[in-house]
Amino acid sequence: MKTKVVAFGGVRIGGGEDVLIQSMTNTDTADAKATIAQIERLEAAGCEAVRCAFYAENCAPAFREIKAHMHVPLIADVHFDARLAVLAMENGADKVRINPGNLRGENALKTVVEKAKKTGAALRIGVNAGSLEKRLLERYGGPTPEALAQSAADWTRRVYDMGFERVVVSIKASSVPTCVAANRAFAAECDAPLHIGITEAGTYENAIVKSAVGIGALLLDGIGDTVRVSVTGDPVAEIEAARRILQSAGVRTFYPEVISCPTCARTKIDVAALSKRVERILIEKRKPVTAAVMGCIVNGPGEAKHADIGIAGGDGKAALFAKGKLIGTYAEEDIVGVFSDYLNAHF
Repeated sequence: MKTKVVAFGGVRIGGGEDVLIQSMTNTDTADAKATIAQIERLEAAGCEAVRCAFYAENCAPAFREIKAHMHVPLIADVHFDARLAVLAMENGADKVRINPGNLRGENALKTVVEKAKKTGAALRIGVNAGSLEKRLLERYGGPTPEALAQSAADWTRRVYDMGFERVVVSIKASSVPTCVAANRAFAAECDAPLHIGITEAGTYENAIVKSAVGIGALLLDGIGDTVRVSVTGDPVAEIEAARRILQSAGVRTFYPEVISCPTCARTKIDVAALSKRVERILIEKRKPVTAAVMGCIVNGPGEAKHADIGIAGGDGKAALFAKGKLIGTYAEEDIVGVFSDYLNAHF
């Protein structure tokens, strides 16, 4: 879905721009050295925007130092105190994440908006199932998708009415169905860019599954301008997961695509080992192609017609095919070399 373009920290999101990958540090923000070290690891992994908790006034000096070492936008995460949001912007925040429902009043929100106008920072209006306003909890009987979408729409409208449109919205819940439904409802009514993710998704295995389902569903709907895969633990693990989800949804491409069959009784070749070797070759040669490794020489090429190049295994032999057409049949021990040579010559 087409959303407004919002610029901050040298990047643009929304309006058809690439979906940005974000993460959040879990070091003490007041410890500049530790936080910078973690951000350097995040940047090296491919993170494109980083959020840090700005939880007290003593974060300010470190925050300024952290900003000086950044190569991607720096986002301040602020709760409860509008003064901290102002202080974060004064110390280099490219964007500030606020939950207007806990900023204690309209005047506090206005203070933050006016500061953002002066500094050029963007604002992220963050609505969470765990901190929804009392009036909406009472009206809807709990943190329902409708209540979350209504909260986000109300606060976005208030900020727009203050003459400020450099706004990004996030609506998160730990429940995948609730989160997906709330984002869909908001996107149908408002064209503000959306930061999407499943909050409190858990440790790595659970987080990846929940995020793939929730973020993937929204991306396939055309919803989402920035993403975060929330993982309990080292945030660097979030980056590859986000990339894999974006690529699987057809939104961005980061890695060579290797299609491999799950194997069956007809399989006479080690598809798992062969797939890893093929993937390694594609990565080393930086070939942006889709390759298939199929266990059956009979059905393989037909089932992977859309692949650029592929291998279909037989009994002691394997076929090389490209664009669904058979190139030749070779001894099993030679097929990887033949594959590599053909790749170099034709791609």
